Amino acid sequence: MQPFNLIRFKSDRELADSVAAKWLAVIGAWNGVRYGVALSGGRIAGSLFTALAGLARGTPGILEKVHWFWGDERCVPPGDPESNFGLAERLLLGPLSIPESQIYRVRGEEPPAAAASNAERDLRGFAPGNAQGQPILDLIFLGMGEDGHVASLFPEEPESMVGNLAVFRHVVGAKPPPNRITLGYQAIAAARDVWVLASGGGKEKALTESLRAEGQTPLARVIKLRSQTTIFTELPVG
Repeated sequence: MQPFNLIRFKSDRELADSVAAKWLAVIGAWNGVRYGVALSGGRIAGSLFTALAGLARGTPGILEKVHWFWGDERCVPPGDPESNFGLAERLLLGPLSIPESQIYRVRGEEPPAAAASNAERDLRGFAPGNAQGQPILDLIFLGMGEDGHVASLFPEEPESMVGNLAVFRHVVGAKPPPNRITLGYQAIAAARDVWVLASGGGKEKALTESLRAEGQTPLARVIKLRSQTTIFTELPVG
């Protein structure tokens, strides 16, 4: 059995709308006391947030059990246009008046070491741990870059970083802004579900490479660590 489920769409708009509806159906059927999700940034994330806000307005209270985390954040203040938190706040959290007590943003304005430490503390305080001591989120949303990066895990990092046990860590990436805080591979691997929204022109080659058994991209590394990863895309796969 292949370790990923590939779900195809005709357009990025159909992708965002369908994933939003699918996730709200999951939340509507959730029997637990709390549900922890980590959000991503990027254009397709913005489309997803808009779709989620629109659908959630029609079902008051559907998100009352959800607690909000981030898979990565740029080292910028929350009001900066590059802030992943800022994107979610503008399009989803603010419009739905999500309580601040359920939002655990990564504090990108702090020194990177402090920001990573505080983000780890927040997540460990919320989520149970697995046998390796990694906190278990219920779902992590990931985007994918043109180079196959996910969260702020970039292909320039040596493969040995896959085994790094830091829950959050500071990375310096090739894409601006370079300083970022990211969940590590092992924290992503620990999640109950990982949904990857692989969308946007110029990413076809990276997605194809990521789905190969011998793939070496960061997304390929995530797939190899997990028994199942769900990938939503409108891209052709070779």
